[in-house]
Amino acid sequence: MRNIAFILICFYSSFFLSAQEKETLFTIDDQPFYTDEFVRVYNKNLDLVKDDSQKDLDKYLELFLGYKLKVQKANKLGLQNEAKYQNELNSYRTQLAKNYLNDSKVTNSLIEEAYERTKNEVRASHILVLVDESASPADTLKAYNNIMNLKARAEGSEGFDAVAAKYSEDPSAKDNKGDLGYFSAFKMVYPFENAAYKTPVGTISNPFRTRFGYHIIKVTDKRENRGEITAAHIMILKPNNKETTAELELKAKQTIQDIYKKIQQGESFETLAKQFSEDKSSAVNGGVLQRFGVGQLTSIEFENVAFSLKDKNQISEPFESKFGWHIVKLIDKHPVQSLDEMRYELENKVRRDERSLIITNTLAKKARSKYPVTIGNKTLLKVKSIVTNDYYNQSWNVPENLNGFDGDIVVINNVEKVKTKDFLNYLVTQQKGNVKTRPISNLVDELFEKWLDEKLIEYYDNNLENEFPEFKYVMDEYRDGLLLFDLMEKEIWIKAKTDTIGLNNFYENHKNDYLWKRRLDVDLLSSTDSKIIKKAQSYLKSGKSLEYIKEKLNKDDKINVMVKSGLFEEDYDILPEFKIDSKGVTAIISKENYFFTALVKEVKPSEPKTIAECKGKLINDYQQYLENNWVNELKKEFTIQVNQAVFNKIKKQLNK
Repeated sequence: MRNIAFILICFYSSFFLSAQEKETLFTIDDQPFYTDEFVRVYNKNLDLVKDDSQKDLDKYLELFLGYKLKVQKANKLGLQNEAKYQNELNSYRTQLAKNYLNDSKVTNSLIEEAYERTKNEVRASHILVLVDESASPADTLKAYNNIMNLKARAEGSEGFDAVAAKYSEDPSAKDNKGDLGYFSAFKMVYPFENAAYKTPVGTISNPFRTRFGYHIIKVTDKRENRGEITAAHIMILKPNNKETTAELELKAKQTIQDIYKKIQQGESFETLAKQFSEDKSSAVNGGVLQRFGVGQLTSIEFENVAFSLKDKNQISEPFESKFGWHIVKLIDKHPVQSLDEMRYELENKVRRDERSLIITNTLAKKARSKYPVTIGNKTLLKVKSIVTNDYYNQSWNVPENLNGFDGDIVVINNVEKVKTKDFLNYLVTQQKGNVKTRPISNLVDELFEKWLDEKLIEYYDNNLENEFPEFKYVMDEYRDGLLLFDLMEKEIWIKAKTDTIGLNNFYENHKNDYLWKRRLDVDLLSSTDSKIIKKAQSYLKSGKSLEYIKEKLNKDDKINVMVKSGLFEEDYDILPEFKIDSKGVTAIISKENYFFTALVKEVKPSEPKTIAECKGKLINDYQQYLENNWVNELKKEFTIQVNQAVFNKIKKQLNK
């Protein structure tokens, strides 16, 4: 039911700014409500309403005033302080703020770059020299010189593969000579991906650094992305006993060949997978695997065979991988989607990827240029004086009984004062192993800049309402909408459903608003054959039962006559055509290639519906009744003053 809040918000929301200077339109208990909001919501809803009465400004003022009275009542009851309300409001603000907490130009550029890369796959090999992100300058230089030396050797007579197998510090390189296979966007860390896509085929890149260390890569191929596929397989595992004999391997291979023959003889792939496949996780589903793309499996042989299948339901011949023997069936192919189709997915990936740092850094840079920052340099020096080398082994704590650290270390935009203790607490949380920046004063400077960026972004986030009027409007409207939802649920909706005495009294006083039309208890017979319907009419007149009629007229598995029985209002379906006044068998009428006759068993006059028969509409009407009376009570509870002169001026402007 929370979605109702969005309906309420739609009624009151608007992004239109009024050019006029705002004035107080009315007050509720001396709290002012202004003309700019009234004009904005009226203009917005002008295009949404179809009932001209809702465009009447006097009536609209009553609606708007009633809305604000309810919000005031919710605040008076303290609903805005409830944890559930606060959590939902904060969650919504976080989601809405995401659109403002990034540079759309930068974000779109990263999305488009990722999409272009997604359309292609790169095959590359790499050589890695490990070095920590926070390594000392000396260790960093040593690693850099090492990778430069390996690059020269890889470009020389030794060759890339041999150098990778012997010297790369990636453990897998000894077996694969650094070959990473094919990959696409988001499969590698962003700096690695950049180098792979920017390096021409057959060449070796310049050294570049990731969080793992220094790399060089050799790009061996680039091709169009083959998309993803859904496939099923039957697998017979290789015997993994150390004393495996050739006989056991031959037996396993023979088993997969026998299964393949059964498939060729017409037996079901899915049934055979359930019976014989030794991949237990997929066997229960007829061998179907989760949808996958290039580089997502640990077997290149399997990938190559699966992607070589061209047509749906095509089945491969048996083949061997490092895990065993397989037969693969292609279920479906999923080509790369368009940018519009992938935009949401790509944006989420960008936000989770290292690319997000580019967006964050752009926002921090924007905030630094937007807001003046005053740094307490003397205070920062005092902080440096108390941070010791214990920080490097993660045992530093803020000394107790500090004097002179109660003040501010930063003032943002001449308004936001940030306490020194905030930065000290941040320092405590940032202790981690392998920090190499030295001396300690340089490390504190480095962490201070990072902390300051976070504080600037936090300040920017907290002031979105001041920076962007449309953001403020949406948040104000959502805030009021949630409050109104909680209030209506508490005061009206639950009461209307549970107040059986009040509902019964309302029903008794409005019984004539819930009338059945004249109703007919009928058996309605239809057929496309006029001769059949005449026979059916004759049987009805002679008192034959419906079962008798259907048995006589529906023969040889052919349905010649259909029957619909029930108590229907007189304007139901074809009934008005009969012009029924009394009980008995009707004449035959035709409509749209069908012929009809009916047995009228009873004619019931118009009468009030029971509560059970009209409960849905009755509850809705009772809710509206309660709400109308409640608004009148609220008008007595609060002191309302409407500035009629201001309202008249607004009416003239809006009626032009």
